[in-house]
Amino acid sequence: MTHQDLLAGPPPTHLPADPADAELEAGQAPGDVVRRHPESPTAWAALAAEARAAGNDDLTVYAYARVGYHRSLDRLRRHGWKGHGPVPWDHAPNRGFLRSLALLSEAAAAIGEEAEAARCADFLRDSSPEAHAALLG
Repeated sequence: MTHQDLLAGPPPTHLPADPADAELEAGQAPGDVVRRHPESPTAWAALAAEARAAGNDDLTVYAYARVGYHRSLDRLRRHGWKGHGPVPWDHAPNRGFLRSLALLSEAAAAIGEEAEAARCADFLRDSSPEAHAALLG
């Protein structure tokens, strides 16, 4: 008989490949990729990062990051995530979620929504300490 370790917590979530990844890596514009893959957290995170780099207002960055975050939650739940547990940074398809969450934390801070910024930073740290260190330092 085998026994499950009930104290170990949920297993890590490993999302499947996101088709937007290859298009973004090939240099396609994030806005075009979002239009083809509106369900992609990676595409929304890239659009938020592009908006921030271009100096767009903080509300635009916040909105793009928030969409990426919500698309991430949908994707995570469809693939067995139960609302908590590790989402490893070293599994590349997870990075769209992790980047969206980091960008949302930064954008929330930029618009003065400190509680949301802290909540997102904590959620990122709980999901992946490696991602937190890489993305938010």
